[in-house]
Amino acid sequence: MRLLALLIALCLALPAHAEGFISRLLNKPVPGGVAVVDLGPAASAPSVRYQNKPVLVIHEDQQRWIAIVGIPLSVKPGTQQISVSGSQTLSFQVGNKHYMEQRITLKNLQQVNPNADNLERIERELAEQTRAYQQFSPRQPSNLLFDRPVGGPLSSPFGLRRFFNGEERNPHSGLDFAANSGTPIKAPAAGKVILIGDYFFNGKTVFVDHGQGLISMFCHLSAIDVKLGDEIPRGGHLGKVGATGRATGPHLHWNVSLNDVRVDPAIFIGQFKN
Repeated sequence: MRLLALLIALCLALPAHAEGFISRLLNKPVPGGVAVVDLGPAASAPSVRYQNKPVLVIHEDQQRWIAIVGIPLSVKPGTQQISVSGSQTLSFQVGNKHYMEQRITLKNLQQVNPNADNLERIERELAEQTRAYQQFSPRQPSNLLFDRPVGGPLSSPFGLRRFFNGEERNPHSGLDFAANSGTPIKAPAAGKVILIGDYFFNGKTVFVDHGQGLISMFCHLSAIDVKLGDEIPRGGHLGKVGATGRATGPHLHWNVSLNDVRVDPAIFIGQFKN
């Protein structure tokens, strides 16, 4: 057991350019997943776009570059394409994945069918958060094998078809951790705080830019302990678990976004299940 633990620790410590490691870790090409596409050798990082959005590109070894592509939940199984440096097209295959259903009963009916005033607020807040997801900074992510932001068990997985009081709403766009109110939340990777807010649905919320369109969002917090523009190290304290916004109890909801696509955070912590 000690030998196994040591081998795991060595794997976790590998840098992003370790040969084949990132491909093995992240390549989960399903709706809501991630495709790792081999770009081959080049003197500098190729420019890659998918669905007209810029894509994260890193060195996997000393010769090869790879694109790490977020796949929308709405994509159907089959062939998808990326453009490389505006002159080349590469294809990848998207497989099938079944997501379960979740039915939630809310006492606050405004969180199911908001009135006109709340709808105006929701639209304004959605636009603000959308702009944050669309940011694409040049910084290289410090790591792509993320730490868990809290130590609690996973409660609601990514991709659930959600029904609130019997009415279907958007699928679950993140990963929920069951944790007591006040539990400290840590940054799963280094990054910059690019948005802080207290929103109708998400409650107290923090967005962290890890680099090149790789963005984490943490919501339903009871307290926010960072400021806009703060540079946060891996493991740095972000805030505390709570139940603000549309939440039936204390938990952390964590989103991961790639190229403005919400993908399954379980991929980045080694907990993805087919």
